Amino acid sequence: MSMAVTGPEIERLIALMSKLPGLGPRSARRAVLQLIKKKETLLAPLADAMAEAAAKARICSVCGNVDTQDPCAICADTTRDPQALCVVEEVGDLWALERAGAHKGRYHVLGGVLSALDGVGPDDLNIGKLVERLGAGEINEVILAMNATVDGQTTAHYITDRVSGLGISVTRLAHGVPVGGELDYLDDGTLAAAMKSRRPF
Repeated sequence: MSMAVTGPEIERLIALMSKLPGLGPRSARRAVLQLIKKKETLLAPLADAMAEAAAKARICSVCGNVDTQDPCAICADTTRDPQALCVVEEVGDLWALERAGAHKGRYHVLGGVLSALDGVGPDDLNIGKLVERLGAGEINEVILAMNATVDGQTTAHYITDRVSGLGISVTRLAHGVPVGGELDYLDDGTLAAAMKSRRPF
């Protein structure tokens, strides 16, 4: 039976850190030890930043993004293309597209994907708000940026069916060989998608 080697406050911090994605108990313990070693330059500023983020973070009432203002900075940006709407599963997907500078229009965060196994239906996602936004008439293209999973593709098909009568162009991200990818290292599904989506050179 393992015994706690530190006080309850540090053990609680380790337990909370271990719940973060990519951090197990050992990684969390190492991270906490590093934070404590650099208490003045790392731990104290991190605690302040976390307290401030906890107080100010909000979900954008328009698109579902996370920001400290509502509407979020992206929705409030008048230089973005209001006619192109990129639909993503989660906020992390939105942030990834923004990091890449890949989309200059607006976004809509679903908050997950349809999943019969997990009991997630259309009413559990932000699909009703999406249809409402599309019905306003300003948007003429919906870009479905779903993950290439069964649930992601099921969700994309469902959304396509829901918006089919609105006269809006529906596109999706290309699937296939990534930039810098070597064929020998790609999985069969990626290779098949790349072959099916081939285009003139």
